[in-house]
Amino acid sequence: MIPLMNKLKLIVLILFLWSCSSNKTPREISSNVNLIEERLKASIKIFAEARNYDLVSPRSASNGMIRMVPTTDWTSGFFAGELWMMYELTSDSYWKEKASQYTLSLENEKWNSKTHDIGIKMYCSFGKAWENTKDPLYREILIQSAKSLASRFKPNIGCIRSLDYDLERWDYPVTIDNMMSLELLFWAAKETGNELFREIAVENAKNTMTNHFREDYSSYQVADYNPETGEVQARNTISGYSDESAWSRGQAYGLYGFTMVYRETGDKKFLYHAENIAAYILNHPNLSENKIPYWDFNAPDIPNEPYDASAAAIIASALYELSSYSTNKDEYILAADKILETLFSDEFLANPKDNYGFLLRHSTGAKAQGLEVDTPIIYADYYFLEAFCRSRILKLKNDK
Repeated sequence: MIPLMNKLKLIVLILFLWSCSSNKTPREISSNVNLIEERLKASIKIFAEARNYDLVSPRSASNGMIRMVPTTDWTSGFFAGELWMMYELTSDSYWKEKASQYTLSLENEKWNSKTHDIGIKMYCSFGKAWENTKDPLYREILIQSAKSLASRFKPNIGCIRSLDYDLERWDYPVTIDNMMSLELLFWAAKETGNELFREIAVENAKNTMTNHFREDYSSYQVADYNPETGEVQARNTISGYSDESAWSRGQAYGLYGFTMVYRETGDKKFLYHAENIAAYILNHPNLSENKIPYWDFNAPDIPNEPYDASAAAIIASALYELSSYSTNKDEYILAADKILETLFSDEFLANPKDNYGFLLRHSTGAKAQGLEVDTPIIYADYYFLEAFCRSRILKLKNDK
């Protein structure tokens, strides 16, 4: 038993540490805005020089070169989203102009019904554009994008099909990544009054909750359904260490996605699920002290495994939102603040001129496939900036 006086001292210490980490002054917040703005201006110049014909959006760096991708790539909307967030932070028309340029280059993707990732790339770009301008053109493009995404839904399975490749391996694969695309459908339902969009999103979330998660609230990356019966016939990974491991970015997707679904539905079962995913992540014995996950929670050589800063950024962003709904508010803010503090450190936040135009180091796309390992990746930057924006809003509210 811990003596009462020692317990009191411990409580005081915890409260002191929490106050030190979570109560930045407006001046400190403004300083970080200026830092990110300065670095993103450098990024724009670097990426502009790297653009070539249809290779229009930055994705990552490999072999000492920037990897630019066409609009069809699932990551093509993230840089546009970053620029819209800078416009939101600064109200500077420079950022609006640059964001519009990168966003409108994606317009034809509204017809792309060949990938579930249309929800991610269009909502991260055109969704941010709509939030900041209310331009009816952006609204029209988003609605058509939602229609394209919804066309991939199969009612007897109750999920949106994720992948159209590896047909010899899967019949109807649905990934945990799907959760990140559902926000577009919720938005479309509210904008159009067509409840079918919402019904598809909710059904997808329910079936993902049932069929992707283990008893400890870790998730598989892929559930393969029988197209005729709707039964799950296999559970696998693409990017993780093994089928039974917990791929870190997949856990982050689940946390982020179910937090968002609770926001849109108010259904407590989604809140409960998000809280349990958060508990799995934050209490995992293989989570590093700096709160940055290694690329897979079950990778065999931890702590000598690559980090995944992108998973950390998604987790931080999700925790800031989840803190607004949960009685575990203080725990989530403390963890998210620690992640953000680490990502702002010299170890992770790099000068774009020395980091191929990107903000963060040490992300991992798919180590199991040898792809984008311990390198800058654009979606890490996007969710890092989103986490910062959410942190800023929370702190400014607390200061009032």
